[in-house]
Amino acid sequence: MTGSERMRPAIIVAVFAIIISIPRISTGQAPMPEILQNGTLREQLDYIEDRTLIYNNFRAIREDMFLQVKRNSLDSLAGAKREVNKLTEDLNSRDIEMDSLSALLDDTRDDLDLAIRNRDNIAFLGIPMHKTAYNLLVWIIIAGLTTLLILGSLIFKRNRVVTSRALRELDELNQEFENYRKSSREKREKLVMEHFNEIKKLKES
Repeated sequence: MTGSERMRPAIIVAVFAIIISIPRISTGQAPMPEILQNGTLREQLDYIEDRTLIYNNFRAIREDMFLQVKRNSLDSLAGAKREVNKLTEDLNSRDIEMDSLSALLDDTRDDLDLAIRNRDNIAFLGIPMHKTAYNLLVWIIIAGLTTLLILGSLIFKRNRVVTSRALRELDELNQEFENYRKSSREKREKLVMEHFNEIKKLKES
């Protein structure tokens, strides 16, 4: 590779930087739109799509706007990851609680079986009780534990659905951001080359 070929990328970047900086020097940098600071990520991307210019099928976007959307996208990804982690912790907590309730329910059923076998000599936690009162108390406990187990199962299923949806949305957001970043980089690179070629043609003419 010759010295001129090695310097060509640097020259292209320098020329493009000069072209970009000329309108900023003459008119000043426009303020950052509020939607890029407070809007949702979808609204920000729609704003960029509606307000940026297209030249030869390539979209030109201000660097500060691109960086703002990039920061907002990363913040959204971080927030989604935190939410997924929280939901995962909740699911693990529900699993432990359900296991505990299931074990307690099994123990209570064992006590009931023992009470039925020992109808004439019933004791609950060392306290003598009439078999009718004992059975009633045990069935109340079983009903309460069963209710808690059902509620825990419903909550577990709901949290699993929410977690699955959050994971899908996170994957979609990751893919959307990667596609947007890749297309933006390719468009900027091609735009730089086109500007350089135009300047080269002007100089040669």
